Formats: sequence, structure tokens, C-alpha cells
Amino acid sequence: MTALEGSDLLIASLAEHGPKTGEEVHDVAAELIRDGSLAVGTRLPTIRQLAQRSGLSTRVIVAAWGSLRREGLIETKRRGGTVVAGAAGAASRSWAERDLLTGSPDHDLQPDLTAAMLAGLRTEQLNNPGREYITDRLRDAMLANWPFRPESMVTASGGSEGLLLAVEAAAAPNSLVAVEEPVIPGFLDTLAEVGCRVIGIESDECGARAESLADALRQRPSVVVLQPEGAYSEAGSLTSQRATELAAVLAAAEHRPWIVEDDAIGPLAHAQAPSLGAAFPDTTVRVRSYCKAYGMDLKTCVIGGSAHLIERAIRLRVHGIAANSRILQNALVHLVSDPDTRAVVATARTRYRTRRTALVEALRERGVAARSGPNSLVVWVEVKDETGALIELARLGISVGPGARSFVGQTAQGRLRIAVPQLPDDPHGIAELADAVAAVAGAVHREFLD
Repeated sequence: MTALEGSDLLIASLAEHGPKTGEEVHDVAAELIRDGSLAVGTRLPTIRQLAQRSGLSTRVIVAAWGSLRREGLIETKRRGGTVVAGAAGAASRSWAERDLLTGSPDHDLQPDLTAAMLAGLRTEQLNNPGREYITDRLRDAMLANWPFRPESMVTASGGSEGLLLAVEAAAAPNSLVAVEEPVIPGFLDTLAEVGCRVIGIESDECGARAESLADALRQRPSVVVLQPEGAYSEAGSLTSQRATELAAVLAAAEHRPWIVEDDAIGPLAHAQAPSLGAAFPDTTVRVRSYCKAYGMDLKTCVIGGSAHLIERAIRLRVHGIAANSRILQNALVHLVSDPDTRAVVATARTRYRTRRTALVEALRERGVAARSGPNSLVVWVEVKDETGALIELARLGISVGPGARSFVGQTAQGRLRIAVPQLPDDPHGIAELADAVAAVAGAVHREFLD
């Protein structure tokens, strides 16, 4: 196919679908590549040619082409222009190369940090003595989109550290902590290591259940940990109606705990969930992580809310000595406000949703019970023998997580946890994984010593 024919086909498809964003242009072009309409080796028009003929801005096309290139669907040759590289590139990785256990992001769907780091260097405060627990620029950027008016704000080195700091600030040693289930992998183990006792709060498609929260409050926990965005949920994220119900339960409780809200997914959420900080600003903090959206080396999360808890969190972090680099803080400012970065994150958000939905549907088609919330980084799968299923999948090079470690007690026996971000886009890859999981879902692993 010539460049002209490729251009004509693209223009016709773009006109038919009427895309306006880089994400939408990406989806149109990716579909043409994956279904073979744009064959491998097809030379594509230049960005300028495509912009002139389609009426789209070059920025939109650049964003779309960047996503296609990161996914291995197109490649730019020094003298051969941009050509279709094929749909199989992203599916060619072995299962052992894919992190289906911890939920590590797909690095190809994260923004280039170069411009952000350069922006972080542009400050008169660079290398000045003294600590800035949060820079003025970052505080202003956060206040523009925080779900309630925080009394104070501070940064930490990542979402996991920020969450643990907030919980430790609210809970004395040997305290009782109530957590919305399922929780981030490893969090229950960490709470046990620092001496906390834990009880669970059930959740459904609307968030934490009010009845379960009321039951937990009767045991007088020091802190309640909620997950409004549902980064690891089985069903949904917190709705406004459910937030009102939870606030009523807390207002009526004889003992009112501290509230820690874990926003582990940050900008990757389809919408920001409501916060109980609107009703209890003096006893609530929200921990917002950006590493899954922007990359682990950003190493900056933001904690905002109760001034009392923020001050205690600062003291817990090396007795108040530690503070995040101004460069990293101001780099985060650039990322949250940059249109090109937002386009990259929007693409990642759509890709994760597509991968999550594809796996859930493929498993259900095979008679396997599978669930996942709209923002969830995890697909939860019911199996008869959790340990046996993990062993059998590991023999195939497929490493997934045990469900039991994300729930309090034994309520999760018989679940697998499959991380979403590094699932393949290729339908054949999804089908292969679904077949493997379906094969072990109903089996019971038995060991015999002769």
C-alpha cells in the first residue's frame, strides 16, 4: 500500500469516527493496523500531511503517533518515513516478562520525564538551605483539584510510603486499624510488621459499605483506611450517595476515628471520587500517588488534609529531617498541568480499561467468575484451590498474586489477583491467558509423597 493509499484510508476512517483527541486518533489508527487494513510495512503520511488533510492539529497527531510508537504498532525509519510495524509486537513478550503480580505500570504508556525535570530545575529556591515539605508551586497545583479544602499538605517519596506515614501518624502502636477490602498488595503485611491489629470493611460497586463501616466502628478503631477511587476494588469506586451514607455513620458513632483515604491510582482514575474530608476536614487526610501514572522515579506523592496528622507524618519521616527534592516536586507541577502529559495518561487510562475489560470478558466466556472495578489495577478471579492454581500457572511462566493477602482473615481463600497494566492488547494473548486461568480455576492441586 502506498503512502497516498494509507493516507486516504486514514482520512476516511478519521472522518467516519470524528476523533478530536490524540487518544481517539490513536484508537482509529490502531484498529486499522490490528485488523490488517493498514498492512505491515505501509508507509504512513507525514504528520504535517495528515494534519492538513484531516483538519486535526499537529499536537493531537503527535500524541497519537507517540502512543502507537510506544506500543510497537508503528516505527519511524531514518530515510523510510513512518511505517506500520505490525500488531504482534506488543504480544510477543513472554508471560515471564510481564508483571501480572505487583501491578507495575506499563512503562510504554508513561510520559517522557525530560521536560518535567527541566521544569523542576527552574526555581529560584534551587539548592537553598532549609526544607520545603511542599513547594508553593506544588501546593497551588494540588489545591486546584483536591476534593476538599485541606488544612495542610506535605509530600512523601511514593504512595506506599505516604499511606504508611499517614496510618502511623493516626494509629499508635498496637492500635486497631479498619481497612476497606481488598487492599493494596503487601499493605496488610506491613501493618502487621508495625504492630497494628486489622479488621476489614466490605465494599461493593458503590464503595465501602455503610453497614460494614458501622460494624467496624463498634470495635473502636484508631483509624479507618478507605479507597475512594477503588484502585484494587472488585466492583466499583465511591459514589456521592455512598459518601453521604458513610459520613452519616461516622457522625453518629460514639468513637470517631481518624480517616485516611488512599488514592493509589491518581490521574489514571476515570473520575476523582468524593472525599469524607468534605465532612470531616480536621480528621481526614488523602494520600494521592502519581508513580503509576508518571513513573516510579518521580518518587513524589502528596498527603493533604488534617494539619494535626500532617504534622505527625512530618515528624515520623526521619524526625522531620526528610523532605522531597524541590526538583521532583516542581517536576510534578509540570506533569499535572501539561496537555501532552494529560494526553499520554488518557491513552494509558483507556489501554488499561480495554485490557481489564478484555480479560474479564474472556474469563466469563469460559465460565470463570471474574470481577474488577472501573479504576481497578487488578482482575479478581474465583478459583477452587488458590495455592494449586498459583502453582499450576507458575509452571506455565505466569506469575499472579494470591487473593488472600489482600483481605483480612480467610474471606479471600479461592481468589487470584491478576494485575492489569501489563496485560497484552492482542486478543490472542488475552485468550491464551484466559485459557490458562480457566484450566486451573476448577482444579484441586493434590500432593502425594510415595
